[in-house]
Amino acid sequence: MSYIILFPLILMNIIIFLFNSSIAANSMYNVQSYGAKSDGKSDSSKAFISAWTAACASSSAATIYVPKGSYLLSNAYFYGQTCKSNAITINIEGTLVAPSDYNVIGKSGNWIKFERVNGVSIVGGTLDGQGTGLWTCKNSGKGCPKGATTLAFYNSNDIAISGLTSQDSQMFHILLDRCHNAKLQGVKISAPGNSPNTDGIHLQSSSDVTILNSQIGTGDDCISIGPGNSNLWFENIACGPGHGISIGSLGWEMQEAGVQNVTVKTSSFTGTENGVRVKTWARPSNGFVRNVLFQHVVMNNVENPIIIDQNYCPGSGNCPEQGSGIKVSDITYDDVHGTSATEVAVKFDCSKTNPCNGIKLLDVKLSYKDHPAEASCVNAGGMASGLQQPTSCLQV
Repeated sequence: MSYIILFPLILMNIIIFLFNSSIAANSMYNVQSYGAKSDGKSDSSKAFISAWTAACASSSAATIYVPKGSYLLSNAYFYGQTCKSNAITINIEGTLVAPSDYNVIGKSGNWIKFERVNGVSIVGGTLDGQGTGLWTCKNSGKGCPKGATTLAFYNSNDIAISGLTSQDSQMFHILLDRCHNAKLQGVKISAPGNSPNTDGIHLQSSSDVTILNSQIGTGDDCISIGPGNSNLWFENIACGPGHGISIGSLGWEMQEAGVQNVTVKTSSFTGTENGVRVKTWARPSNGFVRNVLFQHVVMNNVENPIIIDQNYCPGSGNCPEQGSGIKVSDITYDDVHGTSATEVAVKFDCSKTNPCNGIKLLDVKLSYKDHPAEASCVNAGGMASGLQQPTSCLQV
């Protein structure tokens, strides 16, 4: 009989233990508990940093919770060197707003920065960079600060960003610099087509980065790939307005890490300045671009649907006008269809000292005003098949 009486008590103790263990296994840190105000006027930066410090000190998985509302943040920097937890989720249901005065963060380089963190996930939420004032200043030709990147990760690993919206960044929306193993999905990035330097996602010296199911419209590159990146996979990206998906610019430095193993597939470009682009400066460099695949891509009224520009020099004057040292090889364009806004839809302007090689055009069908578009090739070698154009300009 005593066993029958004790059993429910033992069971209850087990349930309580498991419940407490589950709480301990994923502690919750509400930014409002640390003083954050959802009025969009009170600077909540210190509250967010305090919540991060607490989560960082957790010995197990932790969640920082941002309830609905608008939270004003000046510069907010989160460092992970001393973190015990390698699994911190930032669950954002509200909107984080930058100061309306662009000078507050405009000279700092970054608005929200994570450095040396591991296992950080950002889920949901909106980041409002309020960049309009700075763009107006820049477009007027006045002396203005460079501007801040909205969300930056440096020297970090195992990063996940899902369901995040970034709008009106002063400069880059999202930056990954020297990061490894990052996955971005369901991201929405928006800024007007005339907003300067508002790249959607910029990658620098990073590896194993996946970007999926995202909509990006900016005044610069939807995705830009700087030196030293490898093993990149972009799928189901809708780009426009903007300057397309660009590898580069590369080759400004003599000693420069290369770019390799890049896949862009099942993506669309609408009304963009470029579609898929490689751009390098015409000056000596030991860098390279190799093993790149652009597959199942749709172009809708794109000015330069396919372009390799190894004489890249934006603006006017002071162009290097040397041969680009960047070696471009093994670039495949497979099933690229749609419309060009210009007569020349395929343009390969390769280096006079290091011609492109291994370029493959497979089933490329691009039209201009209901007629097959033209192709132009300089110093480019490779092969083509299944083209809508009557002939290929590649040197075989």
